[in-house]
Amino acid sequence: MATRDPDRKREQLMAAALAEFAEFGLAGSRVDRLAKRAGISPGLVYSFAAGKEGLFEAVYEAIAEQTVNAVPVDADDLPEYGGRLYDAGQQHPRVMRFLTWYALESTRRPTPGTIARSMQDKIAAIEAAQQRGTVRRDKPAAEILALVLALANMWQHHTEDVNSLVPPAQQRTTITDAVRRLVTPDRAPHS
Repeated sequence: MATRDPDRKREQLMAAALAEFAEFGLAGSRVDRLAKRAGISPGLVYSFAAGKEGLFEAVYEAIAEQTVNAVPVDADDLPEYGGRLYDAGQQHPRVMRFLTWYALESTRRPTPGTIARSMQDKIAAIEAAQQRGTVRRDKPAAEILALVLALANMWQHHTEDVNSLVPPAQQRTTITDAVRRLVTPDRAPHS
């Protein structure tokens, strides 16, 4: 006799939704195809989420939480933090493709959630590092964070012609070097 395992079904659904949305985006995805990928009935999709839009948001929230937990900020070593974010993007190209679709198609207004809390925590950590003197003080912490995130993900959303400008083996080093130059305090003696 088969047993019901809603947690396993939800995991299957989330994995299938990530694959479907990464491939087709929200507008191009189909609930019946998504359900088939998950090995569940289309009707069961609606028992886990409020339709395809709700599932799209649920996948985003799950990715946000996983990323925050998997790649914590080290404000005293922002170059390596940028490198670890780059590594995560390279290890999970489907997630990066989903995030591109999300940026294009999400109509949700930002609400306090995992990402908002994470950003505020990272800004506070960078401010503390600025006070300790390990990060330059002439730029607001929020600007520094935005630049580190942009640098860490700069090769994730481009076409092959842009990505081929710097060999893949050199891309991580390029990011960490750029972040290091961005955040290192000026130690020149003042006259």
